[in-house]
Amino acid sequence: MKHRKTHRSLISLADLSPEELKEVIELAIELKEARETSDKLAGKSVALLFEKPSTRTRVSFEVAVYELGGHPLYLGFNELQLGRGEPLCDTARVLSRYVHCIVARVNSHDSLIQLDRYSTVPVINALSDLEHPCQAIADLMTIRELKGKWDGVKVAWVGDGNNVCNSLVLGCAMLGTDVVVATPPNYEPNKDIIKLAKSFTGKVEVVHDPHEAVRNADVVYTDVWVSMGQEDERERRMKVFKDFQLNEQLLEKAREDCVVMHCLPAHRGEEITDSVIEGEKSVVFEQAENRLHTQKALLIMLMGEIL
Repeated sequence: MKHRKTHRSLISLADLSPEELKEVIELAIELKEARETSDKLAGKSVALLFEKPSTRTRVSFEVAVYELGGHPLYLGFNELQLGRGEPLCDTARVLSRYVHCIVARVNSHDSLIQLDRYSTVPVINALSDLEHPCQAIADLMTIRELKGKWDGVKVAWVGDGNNVCNSLVLGCAMLGTDVVVATPPNYEPNKDIIKLAKSFTGKVEVVHDPHEAVRNADVVYTDVWVSMGQEDERERRMKVFKDFQLNEQLLEKAREDCVVMHCLPAHRGEEITDSVIEGEKSVVFEQAENRLHTQKALLIMLMGEIL
C-alpha cells in the first residue's frame, strides 16, 4: 500500500518557522505558569521510542503526556522486535496504527527520517546524532524568561559542536539571537546547519578561541566533551578540549549579568567546573525544568489536528 504523509513532525528545528517557534515557547511559558493537568490529550497514547538512555528527555515527556491527560508508553529498542532485526519502516507503520504520536531518541538521524517517512502520526526528535531540537526550544525559553527577549542577546557556545550545539545555533538564528561557537579545529557544528542558520536574522560565528567567543556574552553554554557513543574517543577528546573548560577565569570575559547554561548531564571538572555549575550565574536546572513545559507545548502543536 502506498504511504501517504498526513502528519506534521519535528525532525529538525527548521521544521518550525520562526513564528511557530515563538508560539511554542510562549505557550510553554503559559503552561508553566499554570502547571495544571488537562484533558488535551485525553484518550491519546504517545510512544516513547528510546535507543539511548535518558533522564530529562524521558521523564519530561512522560510527565508532559500524563499531565495533558494522555498515556505515555516507553519502548526501549531492545524490548521491541527492532532489537531482533525488524525493519524500522515496519515498526513505524505498526506503531502508527496503535498510537497518536511517536517520540524517538535515536543513534542515527537517518532513523528519524525513516520513522517519519513511514509513520502516519507525528514524530518528534528527542535526540539524534545531528540535532536535539527539544533541548534547544527549552534553552530558548530559558533565555526569554531570564533576559526578557531574544533580539540583541549574545550566546556563546564553548566546546564540542555537537547535536545540541547544532540545534541551539539554528534556534538562536531563527529568533534573532546572535551566537558565537568556539570549538577546536575539526569539531565545528554541522556545515549545512550553519549555512541554514545564516539565512535567518541572528548573527552566527564559528571561532576557535573560547575567550573571543565569551567576550561580552549574555549567555555562556557548554556541554560534555565526550557524548554517548564516543567513549572510544575519550582520551583524544580530553586532550583536544583541555583549553575549552568553562571555569571562573573564562567566565570573567562575559557580561557581569551573564547566565551559564548546560543541557546536562555534566562532567564536573571536565567541560565545566563545580564552582561554575553551582555558582549564582548557573541556570542549568531552570533549563531542565523547562524541558517539561516545552514538551507539552510541542505535543499540543503537533497533535493539534487530531485533538
